[in-house]
Amino acid sequence: MRHINNPPNPYLKYSAEFLGEPPPTKLEIFEETATRSVITKSNMPEMGIRYTVNCYRGCIHACTYCFARRYHEFLGYGAGTDFETKIVAKINAPQILREELKRTKEKISRLEFSFATDPYLPLEANYELTRKCLMVCKDFRMPVGVITKSPLVIRDLDILTKLDTTVFFSIPFPTVEKSKPFEPFTPIPEIRFKAMKTLSDAGIKVGIGIAPIIIGYNDSDIPVLLEKAREAGATKAFINLIHFDSDSIADYFVERLKEKLPTKADKILNALKRERGGNLRHRNFAERRGKTEQWQTAVKLFDLHFKRLGFERFGTTEKIEEKPPPFQPNLFN
Repeated sequence: MRHINNPPNPYLKYSAEFLGEPPPTKLEIFEETATRSVITKSNMPEMGIRYTVNCYRGCIHACTYCFARRYHEFLGYGAGTDFETKIVAKINAPQILREELKRTKEKISRLEFSFATDPYLPLEANYELTRKCLMVCKDFRMPVGVITKSPLVIRDLDILTKLDTTVFFSIPFPTVEKSKPFEPFTPIPEIRFKAMKTLSDAGIKVGIGIAPIIIGYNDSDIPVLLEKAREAGATKAFINLIHFDSDSIADYFVERLKEKLPTKADKILNALKRERGGNLRHRNFAERRGKTEQWQTAVKLFDLHFKRLGFERFGTTEKIEEKPPPFQPNLFN
């Protein structure tokens, strides 16, 4: 792994509203050469089998709730500010992906970008690793799904329009004011909606992920978020309740919450604990679902406006009141 002391500054190409605010602390970039694989296979309850590609490790967006923070601990870093400021770029990801698909293409129905980071970090403006991987997918006619918070995805319209593609934008908050305490360095919500419309107008299937839902904070925003997404051409949508599967992530979330929203922190934390039987962390995958009437009300609110606005189902016969749409293999169908 090679340390890059002074990487190119992607903010010279784009505005802060487009890519997100630069982090105030020193950003360190490390270049990693992948040796065998860049495709990760996962099989989790309710999510099924997924094949994901992560060209980067860590995420400059610095979302305080991000479940992927714990993966940085596997590198010997911390799940807090290290996750936001020590970013690893897998510089040979496109070449490794091409070799992998030569061997495994028939076994994979779709590749997802990404799982443990955003595929369109500001650094992608220079490295173009996601773009080059998409070009590989085009060569193999591999369907792809993208989940991002960044409008930088529109840069790759020339490739995405030639693929079987669905792009989900993660937009859990409708305004900058509501977003900033939890998503300090992400592009502003309005820019994400504009990017969604640009993709939709180009014929690409788009959707919105209202995730995470923070009970007592943004659950009431579900209708307006769905309406904005529908106006921008979205045909798919899902919600997920905020969850923490490690103490380090929960501790970091609490610290930042009390710092940014000191007068609302206790109310929010108490509401989250009620969903987990008094704990912030969930002990297993089943406990990720909410338990209270307040969460069920949020699900019903989502379902009501999902139907009213004509969003498409995920190919499931289950009622959304019983199981809200999670990340799952047919998310991009």
